Amino acid sequence: MSDTAIFICPSDQVLEKGKGVRFPLTAHGEDCTAFVVRFEQKARAYLNRCAHVPMELDWNQGDFFDSTGSYLMCATHGALYEPASGRCAGGPCRGGKLQPVTVIEKDQQIFWVPDNDLRPARA
Repeated sequence: MSDTAIFICPSDQVLEKGKGVRFPLTAHGEDCTAFVVRFEQKARAYLNRCAHVPMELDWNQGDFFDSTGSYLMCATHGALYEPASGRCAGGPCRGGKLQPVTVIEKDQQIFWVPDNDLRPARA
């Protein structure tokens, strides 16, 4: 595991197609949040920002999936995203994509990995 990986939560807090877990970070110099969900048995994380209008997706904290559990949905404008890729699947996000955050799941824990654009949250 990377020495720079940052703990998000225990793996059992992120259930298949269930509530996501939000975590703070700095993206492109701006303080914001990202989230991790589980889809097809794999932890997947994205910047919590709709590709249509830069607003957070969740309609209640941690609620990212639509009612079918098939898509991630923006609560503001109804944009739908494929959970496995972050690609727009319908709605006003045409051609857009959620920005992925690299995650590692090891020893029943989930971590995220900073990169050039995504850094730890500023204190």
